[in-house]
Formats: sequence, C-alpha cells, structure tokens
Amino acid sequence: MRSAPPESRPSPPACGDGAAAAPCRVRIEIQGTVQGVGFRPFIYRLASELGLAGWVRNDTRGVFIEAEGPRADLEIFLRRIREERPPRASIQSFGESWVGPSGERGFEIRHSKEAGSKTTPILPDIAPCPDCLAEIADPSDRRYRYPFTNCTNCGPRFSILRDLPYDRPRTTMERFSMCARCRREYEDPGDRRFHAQPNACPECGPAVSLRDVSGGTLERGDEALRRAARAIGEGRIVAVKGLGGFHLMVDARNAAAVARLRDRKPRREKPLALMARDLDQARSLCEIDGLAASILASPEAPILLLPRREGADLKGPLWEVAENVAPGNPSLGVMLPSTPLHHLLLRETGFPVVATSGNLSDEPICIDEEEALERLGGIADLFLVHDRPIARHVDDSVAWILRGDLGLLRRARGFAPLPVPVKESLPVILAVGAQMKNTVALGVDRRVFVSQHIGDLETPESLEAFHRVLRDFLRLYEAKPAAIVHDLHPDYLSTRWALCAGRGGEDGGDFSGLAGVPRIAVQHHHAHLAACMAENGEEGTVLGVTWDGTGHGTDGTVWGGEFLRGSFDRFDRIAHLLPFRLPGGEAAVREPRRTALALLWGIYGEAGLDREDLPPVKAFAPPERRLLARILAGGINAPVTTSAGRLFDEVASLLGLRQHSTFEGQSAMALEHAADPGTVDAYPMDLSASPPGGPRVLDWREMVEAILRDLRRGTAAAVIAARFHNTLAEAIVRVAEAAGEERVALAGGCFQNRRLTEGAARRLEEAGFRVLLHRQVPPNDGSISLGQVVVAAARLAKES
Repeated sequence: MRSAPPESRPSPPACGDGAAAAPCRVRIEIQGTVQGVGFRPFIYRLASELGLAGWVRNDTRGVFIEAEGPRADLEIFLRRIREERPPRASIQSFGESWVGPSGERGFEIRHSKEAGSKTTPILPDIAPCPDCLAEIADPSDRRYRYPFTNCTNCGPRFSILRDLPYDRPRTTMERFSMCARCRREYEDPGDRRFHAQPNACPECGPAVSLRDVSGGTLERGDEALRRAARAIGEGRIVAVKGLGGFHLMVDARNAAAVARLRDRKPRREKPLALMARDLDQARSLCEIDGLAASILASPEAPILLLPRREGADLKGPLWEVAENVAPGNPSLGVMLPSTPLHHLLLRETGFPVVATSGNLSDEPICIDEEEALERLGGIADLFLVHDRPIARHVDDSVAWILRGDLGLLRRARGFAPLPVPVKESLPVILAVGAQMKNTVALGVDRRVFVSQHIGDLETPESLEAFHRVLRDFLRLYEAKPAAIVHDLHPDYLSTRWALCAGRGGEDGGDFSGLAGVPRIAVQHHHAHLAACMAENGEEGTVLGVTWDGTGHGTDGTVWGGEFLRGSFDRFDRIAHLLPFRLPGGEAAVREPRRTALALLWGIYGEAGLDREDLPPVKAFAPPERRLLARILAGGINAPVTTSAGRLFDEVASLLGLRQHSTFEGQSAMALEHAADPGTVDAYPMDLSASPPGGPRVLDWREMVEAILRDLRRGTAAAVIAARFHNTLAEAIVRVAEAAGEERVALAGGCFQNRRLTEGAARRLEEAGFRVLLHRQVPPNDGSISLGQVVVAAARLAKES
C-alpha cells in the first residue's frame, strides 16, 4: 500500500520514549554493491516478515529505506540487513537516523530515483547460479535449454548496462518486451526473478543463430547451438558471441585446428585459454585443490592458471589437450562456462575447447556480430551469435593462486568495474593508465572505479576502445573531474590523450567539457607502489620494489628495476639495478639476444661480443655483431635502462632458452619454468654504498660472471635459472634491510613470476618485514590507473 503524500500527513510525533515497544521510524542509506543483486526484494521480504511499514528504493548513490514499527523490531531489522544481505551484495557504508513515526501502513518497493550524483557501484557480469543451471537442464521447465536464463542472483550486468540506476529500460534488454509469465516473475517480490533486469524466456527473449562467413543464417535456436558444437568437433573454428564479446573456439584436442587458429589470429606461441564443461573435466586437465575448485566455480568464473595434471588417477576420461595449446608451459589457463549458452555448448561438445578472445592479436575483442563478420571473417569458419546487444567489451578475467589466495593478472569479467575502496575521501579524479595493459580509473568519494582491461594501445581499434571506456565512465557517473592524471611518459597514447582532451587535439571524440581540467603527471613506478598500498589499505611510508619492463624515469632514462621509498604524495629512489643499454631500442625487447650482448659489453667491452661459445653471440653473424658493437659504443638508438624485465630476458638468452620473443614476457616465462625447484643457493650481487644524495646500485655483473662460469662448467640450465631467481630474492632483502622500512610492496609486471614473488615474499617475512602483494588489481600495468588516482589525490590534498 502506498503511503499518503507528505503534504497530507500530520506532523510526525517524536520517536517514542526509548521503550522496545514504542513506535519509531528509521531512515537508512546504504552504499556499496547493492543494485542488481536482489537487495530491494530482500529488504521487502525482511520488512514484511517483521511486520514493518515503509518503503525501499534505488537511486544513483545506493539503496534508501524508510521503515516504521516497534523500536525493538527495527533494531532486529537493522541487524539482519547487515548479517543476511544477498550473497552478491557488499556494504561499504550504512547510515541510519531515527525520526518520529508517520502512521504508514504496508511496505513497498518504489521506483528508482534518478536525481543526485551517480556513485553506486555497477555489478559485474555473474556466471549462472545453480538454480538457473538446474532449469536449463530440466526438460519439464519452460526455460529448458534456453541460453539466456538468469535471475536476480546471476546473469549479465555491466555488459548490458547503458545508464544508471540499473533498471531494464537502461539496459540492452530494453528492446525485449517481457511475456506475461516473465512479467509476473519480475513484479513478484517473492520470486527470485523479482526485478531481474535481463529476465527473459524462449517466448520473449533473445535468441541464437548460426551464420556463415558471408553473414547468411544457417540455423536458428537450439539447432544452431547443436550444429556449432558439431562443427567444433569436426575441427572448425567457431566465433561465439558471449557476455562481453566473442570467443574463438576450437577442439582443444585437435592440434591441427589449434595450429590453424594460431596461424589465422595470428598468435604464434602465447598460451591459449581453455574452457572445460565442469569441474570434473577441469580436474582431468589440471591439479585442482579445494581453493582452485571454489574459484573456478565462483560467480566470477575467471580463467585460472593451474599446473597441468600428471597421471591418470581419475575415474572417467582423462582429456589430453594438444601440446600447441600452451607450448612448453607447465600450466594451463582453464575456466568453466560463464553463461548458459556456454554451458549448453560445452555439454554438446563433451570435450574441452580452446576459448580465446575473439580478436586479431593486439586488438580489442569484437562485441557486435556485424563487426565480428568483418574483423574475424578471416579467422572463423562459423559464427554462433545472438540478438542481445553488448553495451561494452569485457574480456575474461585471468587469475592465479598466490600464497594461498586469489590474485588477478587481468581484471575484467566478474570483477570490473567494482571499486577499490580507499580510506580517504577523494575528489573526482580521472586516471588514464599506461600504454600496455591499459585500464582507466575514476576516483569518487572513498572509491576508485577501475575499468575493465582495455589492453595495449598499439592499434587504432585499441585506441578507440580506450576512448569508448573513457566516454563510458564519464557518462555513467556523470563525472566532472577535478583533475586528469597520466603517466610521465610523453609518448604514451594515454598521455597524449590526457594532454589534448578537450583542447582541440585528436582526442577520440567530443571531450570538450574537459578543456579546463588540470593535468597531473605521475611517475610510472610511483603509481605501481601507490596502487599496491591503496588496495592493501596502507598509508604512510613504504618500500616499493617496483620491477617491470619499462617506465619513464624522472631523469629521462628507462626505469624498471626500482626501489622506491614513498607514500602517496612523494617518493625517493633509494636503489636500482645497474643500468645497461638496449641496442636497437624496441628491437631489444623483441630480441633478448640483443640485451644479452649488452650485458656482455657491460662486463668485457667489445671482447664480450666474440664469445661464440655463448648462445646469444652465436645467434648473430659477425657483421651483425660489429654493427651492435658500434651501437653500444656510440649509444645511438641504445637507450639506458635499469629494467628488471630485460634482465630476465638476457639471462634466458644466455642459457639458450629464447633468442626471440613472440609475446611480452615469453623469455621470463621460459626462465621461470626452467628453474629447478630444489635449488636453494644463489649467486653474489653487489650493493653499492649510499652515494651522497643518490640511490644505491645493485650490480648484476658479478652475478652474470658467475652464470658464465656455471655455463663453462656445464651446470644445468635449470640450476642456473633457479640460482638467478634466488639471487634476486636475496638482493631484495638486502635493499629492504638497508632501507629500514617495516612494510615492503612487491609491484610491477615482474611479480607475475611466481618463483620470484613467492621467494622474495618468503625471504622478506623471514627477515621480519611485512609484505604487500596485489590481490584486487594486477601487479602489472593494469593497476597503474588506480595508483595514479591516489597519488594525484594526495598531491591535491597537500596543495590545498
């Protein structure tokens, strides 16, 4: 029953005398992840059970409630909201105020209120819940084998949202009018589909179809899905439209099909993700303990990196995947189906499939079937599509288990754009991230909303995706930034956008409202440190071990092996790796043999380039070595760097593991995988004394000479690789002891290396330090935008 309008009510009396039975009214404001998770029907059912009157509604900031009844019942109501909230809900703030009762009768769910600033978190897309999976498997259910089954507890959210607050008319489901039965579910507060915005059924909802490369429709409905599964079994490549974009799928057992996919994509050697039908099938591929099983089957359903299974001690089939799925890699990236469509498809195939992003390498994934036909027409043989539009691209998240807990390596479906909470209130700050593994972020109040993974800004398609996400964030949250934050590197495309947006330059669209907004530059490795501090809720001064491939330093050189003592607003560079040159610049990143020669030059001069007993030297013809000698001697197109990432490349090259890299981090991965787990000793590495006003230097030359002696003695590459990792861990501890900070943050792309991260963390803890690791955002450049926000906020606060 709707209460009388305010102007017709008498003035409310005071809220009782404090007695338990005295009538009262409480106003509640809840902020957090409280929309799209069944929060309003939960409140309705709870209030009805307790016999309370009042209402609940969404607005752009969160959920608002007014409830009336005996004070004792209202106290129970408040307690049970916190204790029994829906499983996908999280409460960041809970405000309450007591007022006099108004005599209202009944409890209702009111329509969403659109006024006010838009700060409520948007829920990520959620994998199907057990109830919905049971329905699509039940021949007697009206949603039997329906690929778009969902309820309040699962289904698409972020990928279909067009505007806030989250209501059906503001989603891509707007075009689908609910049938009478779906409408009854949607409007019944006692139904689990109450206000499930994507609610649909075969009678009124989206449908699938199978198309050929010309766009012609071959099949519709269930037969389209069955025929797609048969095509995969026949070795064909099928592009499948999912939640946040397309997957390219092939039979994971079929090496020829995988090779054809790699050749067309092209993706020569980088590991491909797998999708398994269920946990039992995943267990036949990988070693899965209880924690891994819970992550795979979680609502987030990420790709999880797991060790390959050895032995056949399971009942049922032991599925063998083709070696070229993840060549030379002891781990596989496995996920379970994230939509009913994928569940049905995998039940039809019966075997695990490769499910890699539907794109050409270095481009964003396709989200529209017409776009997919154009961009993927040279890759896929068939297209399994549907008519529910995707509002924005959302890749699969990639996760790992590090030191007994979940960590993210790519933050997207299931996690983005949930905010990272911070302790201090922030002005509205827009951060545009880095060049590689780009994300953008928006700081609002005590939250930093970090976007889904965008990728490397190296193609026009990727840059357009970057622009779309920026427009998305500014529009969804109606944000007027107090500052725009960018990397110190002047040539990052994200930096260029930040500097020209709204100022008449090439900014990818109309961002004229940003013309007068101040710009703030944040050094790359300072952002890494700040991001790790922020997600761990730390303040004050921390030692940051920020190791990655490259980052523009404050001295104009290429940093990458840094030790920063810093807080959010400032940092000091207290140590770094001994600098060396990158002969050929970017070419040295693709060819570890070049940087290996730079190490030899740094120790032996030109004579080091005559060591033909060493794999990187032998990999060049004598005229090429002479040219490299001139480049190193003259410093022409050979920038100086302290990059820890390149140091991994160089050692991999010296051991003969990789002389060329076809994807980022390939050489470092080869070195990590080669390391003998039983080797515990380390090489020497000198740490220079503190120079007046300058950083100390970790000198790798003694370590490299020890590696060369081991090579001459015929020491196994596995032992050398292990000693190298152990050396770096010990060096981190030495610098930490010299720095004297109790907390040490490990941040940057090098800490995607499990052996380095776990070894360094263990040794630091043994030495009495508290170690900060990334969990909510990746250690790589996917966390840079978060760090940029909190650094800029601290600087603005200090200035004011």
